[in-house]
Amino acid sequence: MARLLVVDDESSIRLLYSQELAEGGHEVVTAATTAEAVDKIREHEFDLIVLDIKLKNESGLDLLQKVVKERHNLPVVLCTAFSFFKDDFSAWLADGYVVKSSDLTELKEEVKRVLAKRKPGKE
Repeated sequence: MARLLVVDDESSIRLLYSQELAEGGHEVVTAATTAEAVDKIREHEFDLIVLDIKLKNESGLDLLQKVVKERHNLPVVLCTAFSFFKDDFSAWLADGYVVKSSDLTELKEEVKRVLAKRKPGKE
């Protein structure tokens, strides 16, 4: 079982991802803002972050850069409604990239793939 942090400003997305990822055997914690996410990252250990890029007036890419700087071994999967961010250099810092869909198969597979690559004791 992995401990995941889902960061998304939409409460319905946080709830959906929490339920789906929890059904896959993961413990899921959520955050609605980058500040809330930073607090949770500092307070708890996570195995992976699922991060939306557009968070109301904030950028998930800014949070991604903080995570890479402060917790470089903590993998991040970007999950966004926009495919064009894949070409953004900042997005390349992430371990995975998924375009949001009502079918969560790709997200769950990407989470599984990234977690499998993570070496034990890296974080």
